[in-house]
Amino acid sequence: MKIYIDFDDVICETAKYFTKIAKELFGIDVPYRQVQFFNLQKSFDLSDEQYDKLMEAGHLPENLLSYEETPGASETINKWVDEGHEVFIITGRPFNSYEPSRKWLDEHHLERVPLFCVDKYGREIFEHEYNMTLEQLYSMTFDFAIEDSPSAFEHVLHFNNCKVAVFDRPWNRQAEFPNDNFVRCKNWNQIDKLFEEYAGNVG
Repeated sequence: MKIYIDFDDVICETAKYFTKIAKELFGIDVPYRQVQFFNLQKSFDLSDEQYDKLMEAGHLPENLLSYEETPGASETINKWVDEGHEVFIITGRPFNSYEPSRKWLDEHHLERVPLFCVDKYGREIFEHEYNMTLEQLYSMTFDFAIEDSPSAFEHVLHFNNCKVAVFDRPWNRQAEFPNDNFVRCKNWNQIDKLFEEYAGNVG
């Protein structure tokens, strides 16, 4: 099976780190569990200038390399690779974050999994570069996807009959899922169980 996996807040704990950065930079203290919106500018009530500073700080190589792994991520992904499944990490991070992101994956034993940077959130207006276009992404096929952002649901809808594990996060608790293919999962154990059931039924 072909598997699409988002990076931030699926494989690593990005939002928790961003809450620390917001507190350090601006004295804004929003606990992780109260991050209501995927749009951090809205969640932290930041000006455009503050938001740009937050994004810049969060994407510094030394910060990207320090994000904690989401428990069970690399173990589960490597199990799938060992079973012969094709796994792709599709991130909305800009391409100038590719090197530290790739290094983070390698350090967490995910060196066998390719990484693609795609403009999932319309950020190309900031003149970021990406190494895959949305058109290229939509031309691919996936059987199973893992996402946390309601803003990215539209992208995985392009894949016919794709089962989508929605990683449970505070900012997607109120989200309406597009259809029954979307299933909320609280951790990687639940994601693996959903995948095994789906792969078994399809196979």
